[in-house]
Amino acid sequence: MDFTLQLPNKDGSIETKKLDNNSLIIIGANGAGKSRLGAWIEHNDLKNVHRISAQRSLEFEDFIQLKSYKQSENMLLFGVEDEVDLTHKKGHRWNWGRYTNSMIDDFGIALSAIIAKKNLQNEKYIDECRKRDNAGKPHEKVPITVLEQLYDIWNKIYPHREIKVEDAQVVVKYNQQNYKGIEMSDGERVALYLIAQCLAVPNNKTIIIDEPEVHLHRSIMNRLWKAIELVRNECLFVYITHDTNFAASHEHAKKLWVKEYDGHSWDLEFVNTDEFLPEQCLLDILGNRKNTIFVEGTSESYDTTIYREIYKDYYIVPCGSSLNVIDYTKAVSANKQLHHLKAYGIIDRDFRSDEEIRYLNSKRIYVLEIAEIENLFCIEEVLKAVNEHFLYEDEERVENAKNYVVETRFSKQISQQIAKATTSQIKYKLFSYDVSGINVESIKEKVQNLQNYIDFDSLATEIGDSFNNTLKSKNYSEVLKIFNEKGLSSSIGQYFNINNKQYCELVLRLLRRGNELIYIGMKKYLPHL
Repeated sequence: MDFTLQLPNKDGSIETKKLDNNSLIIIGANGAGKSRLGAWIEHNDLKNVHRISAQRSLEFEDFIQLKSYKQSENMLLFGVEDEVDLTHKKGHRWNWGRYTNSMIDDFGIALSAIIAKKNLQNEKYIDECRKRDNAGKPHEKVPITVLEQLYDIWNKIYPHREIKVEDAQVVVKYNQQNYKGIEMSDGERVALYLIAQCLAVPNNKTIIIDEPEVHLHRSIMNRLWKAIELVRNECLFVYITHDTNFAASHEHAKKLWVKEYDGHSWDLEFVNTDEFLPEQCLLDILGNRKNTIFVEGTSESYDTTIYREIYKDYYIVPCGSSLNVIDYTKAVSANKQLHHLKAYGIIDRDFRSDEEIRYLNSKRIYVLEIAEIENLFCIEEVLKAVNEHFLYEDEERVENAKNYVVETRFSKQISQQIAKATTSQIKYKLFSYDVSGINVESIKEKVQNLQNYIDFDSLATEIGDSFNNTLKSKNYSEVLKIFNEKGLSSSIGQYFNINNKQYCELVLRLLRRGNELIYIGMKKYLPHL
């Protein structure tokens, strides 16, 4: 089934877009004009579009006011009970011009419309049964009412909480106990509100939902909307959201990117999928106006926290592994839809050779001036800042910590470090070695020349000499540049009479509070973009 939606072009003209499924997601940065676009879509097709505001009241009366279906429908769609002159343009509903910031208090109206719709369905069925009785014909099967559809959707998201509408009152049963609908949690109430809104709307409408994720727990959010979409599969659902997780989970929905709104017109573009970039990552970038830095780790890791403090003018995207950082940075640079943005990657040094680093730099992927991000907690500037924080008068503790890193940790692991560095650089050479050929003989020749290309003895000697010379010089910053040891930063706290596990958290707190010594010190070891 195809759906249509009218959208504004940048020149002010209107274009009708065809969609091949019943959901569209509008994304864009804060202030890009997403909600205003939703209001424009509704205003341009008043009869066929119903918009659910982001500013919605979750309050309703204990007993639902019963009205006729026509009265309830008019109240739901237009804000008044009587037949509406369309010149009002839903002014009653949107407080006469406050189309995007009105608090809409229509929970009871939506519930009233559900009951009225159910009553109308029952009346039609009974009338049909009576006609068949008079004609001596058998009855049709009892149809599923809109209220039963509401119960069914509710049970899919709250299977242990039974909801009923009895005698114009919402009641929920949980653990053999009943409680009133007005006593439900915010999450339960918003779920009921959204279900009622979407089921009460007449057939074949476009339903716009501004911020469909508000007050909904992530575990039920997607299940709720997919269940509603399934029941109302003849309606087009248009979601306005900044929740990229929600947007990406609607994998079959078209995504419309609001690039810009100048107060008069929108710059809109449908999002093209990118096989090399996860959709949520792509949507994150499109929903942000800043240039992007891809980094290792997760949103909760030390990497991300440090980068967000140092690179405040950039959008930091944690990607997990260094391979993802490399792939995503390349993908954004190659994506024509993102030509207006610059993407950079920052990864740990991790025994990389100068040759590999030069190649990565050419792709706007940069390595740290230390072996790994955790070593930033061990740099001399940070040690001195912690020493000052505790008001120690001398730098004996700083020197003891430095000696521990060099003499106790690095010197005892140097053989392992040399082996790891050698392995890493051989892997890169193998990865970058071209074995293609025009025939089998030429390929064989390249394989036979592989040992000469790598020259293991020279490589191992060069790496070994470099590590041993660094140890001999006791150059602390050079040690941190090549010493790749994950647990190093979590063993420093003891030198400042602080729990080792709390040491890194203290450094991050000082950084967030604007400690200049830590900020300037860390920045020295990070790329200058």
